[in-house]
Amino acid sequence: MQYNFDEIIDRHNTGSIKWHYEDDTIPLWVADMDFKAAPPILDSIRKIIEHGVLGYTKQTDALYEAIINWHGSRYGLSLTQDEILFSPGVVPSISLMLNLFTEVGDAVLINDPIYAPFVIKTKLNGCKVISSALVEKDGKYTFDFADMEAKIKKHKVKVFLLCNPHNPGGRVWTKEELIEVLELCKKYNVAIVSDEIHQDLTLTGHTFTPFLSLVDGYEHMVVSLTSMTKTFNIAGIKGSMIFVKDKALRIQIQKHQKLNDEYDLNLFAYAAMQSAYEQGTEWLEQVLAYIEKNIEFTVNYFATNLPDIKVMRPEASYLIWLDCAAYASDDKALYDSLRAVKVELNSGIQYGQQGHLKLRINVACPQALLREGLDRVKQALVGV
Repeated sequence: MQYNFDEIIDRHNTGSIKWHYEDDTIPLWVADMDFKAAPPILDSIRKIIEHGVLGYTKQTDALYEAIINWHGSRYGLSLTQDEILFSPGVVPSISLMLNLFTEVGDAVLINDPIYAPFVIKTKLNGCKVISSALVEKDGKYTFDFADMEAKIKKHKVKVFLLCNPHNPGGRVWTKEELIEVLELCKKYNVAIVSDEIHQDLTLTGHTFTPFLSLVDGYEHMVVSLTSMTKTFNIAGIKGSMIFVKDKALRIQIQKHQKLNDEYDLNLFAYAAMQSAYEQGTEWLEQVLAYIEKNIEFTVNYFATNLPDIKVMRPEASYLIWLDCAAYASDDKALYDSLRAVKVELNSGIQYGQQGHLKLRINVACPQALLREGLDRVKQALVGV
């Protein structure tokens, strides 16, 4: 089946966070796609509605099998049913892990720039944010391992929050880089929480490595968080998974989940997850191909029309990190200039100090919409 990602779908007046405007603003910001979900997912939800009984629901063997087969066949990650826990979302799971691995006042290491909830949730849990800036080299980010080690030692860091693939920079960390992260954390007994929600959006030429596939002997200090929601554009359904290999750690997590009854999902999330993993491959392959074309279109557009923007080509996801320092000197003024011409991107400074004068653009939309949005970015920055 051929899917039509050029279709422009009116999302106004639907309660959409991305499309909340009352004017003709083009939103190229928050990380959801402007594409219809895969038909198998929609069919699974229709089937529930047609059945008509929306009662309490639990996980099924078929759901576990779908999750296990997806991660085993695509990434070589071996999982059992016991090693899969469920959560309403990756961000709530980050909070849960911080609550589990830290006490108030403990230090948590993050990279800069990073997905904003890493900082927000660390502070809300009463922990100290210790930031290690990523280093830009050959147009992509790399870890500064010397800086990370120095800060782990100085601040007695208890947890490292890893983002793989990285948001907002789009890096898919190599196996060798992840092994170095592991060895560093093992040296100082630092727990690792790996946010892998963008794993399935890895682009051509790059290979995603699940962190749990590397941690033989350190399973008691590593948890991976992931979801089908980013992959299949169903974030509104709310559902994610926690992968944990160590039995004792798993029991601790389950105890914490039971405190707030955050250990199961609703029946629509279970159905969507199973159908996505069982029947979503064709849709995913086509949407990734479309996204890659949009990435190429965006890179070429900036090269032609705004050549002084430094574009960090992503290795995963549909989010592109833009350095606009040649066109601006103030973060708020940069953001406001875009809003003045009715286009919205994410302001880079919300991702940390390394986001100064940067923007994050979401290109997962029909190309006609993207083109109009890019024209407005050009108008904002150079006035034509």
